[in-house]
Amino acid sequence: MKQLASILCISTIAVLCGCGAQKPGTSSLPPNVPNMAGNWQFNATSVNPAPNSLILAGAIRQTGASIAAKVHVDGYTCFDRQSTISVAGTLTGNKISLTSTSVGGQVLKITGTVTDTSLSGDYSIEGGCADGDHGSISALKIPSITSSVSATFTAPGKTPFDLALQLTQGNDDSAGTFALTGSATVSTSCFNSAVLTSGKFPAGSYILGTSVALQIATNNGTVSFLGTMDPVSGEIDGDYVVSGGTCNETGTAVLTMVGMWDY
Repeated sequence: MKQLASILCISTIAVLCGCGAQKPGTSSLPPNVPNMAGNWQFNATSVNPAPNSLILAGAIRQTGASIAAKVHVDGYTCFDRQSTISVAGTLTGNKISLTSTSVGGQVLKITGTVTDTSLSGDYSIEGGCADGDHGSISALKIPSITSSVSATFTAPGKTPFDLALQLTQGNDDSAGTFALTGSATVSTSCFNSAVLTSGKFPAGSYILGTSVALQIATNNGTVSFLGTMDPVSGEIDGDYVVSGGTCNETGTAVLTMVGMWDY
């Protein structure tokens, strides 16, 4: 009995001190394989002179060395930005190979070298409208925008107004976007209350790559904002519309992240 008790004690200590020492979200990663899970923005440069530019944005999920992503393509007439495209592939060390499902007969392929937060490589498209297009591609993982945010809204001929936001970025959804929840505070001659409306692409409040959308319901109309985040400075610049009240206007806004970034 004493020997059995000793074995049980040693086993318990091993579980508490060994398995518990791994960091959350990395337990299934093979050695030397980057952790790519998160929100990504891809920018491609084609070898073919054309007015189209290939921009992809969306969420990457990772299980071990297996990658599954949901992305949207913008700036390319052969793809509809409203459509969610599934992309899957594998990591071999820091090398990646990704292939999309067929979209209008088109299959997108990406190969390259990755870290936890970046990708550099090549892309090609086979079939359909964009058949034969290829070139270089780079990508960045976008930091979470869970943070306090100060925002200034300015419209020509109108008095600027400020909003204080407390944003929380949620998990990715079926559209490859990350819902934003939180609170909003405003006090102007037009508005004295505000509520942030969460959502997913293309409605409500969310982040998709560097694209940030906010929908804020006030006591005197709705503020709708769409902007682009600088992943280095954390500043978000864009346009807004106030509608449905007595203070309707259209202008530009600058949002500044106050809280800390995390990857």
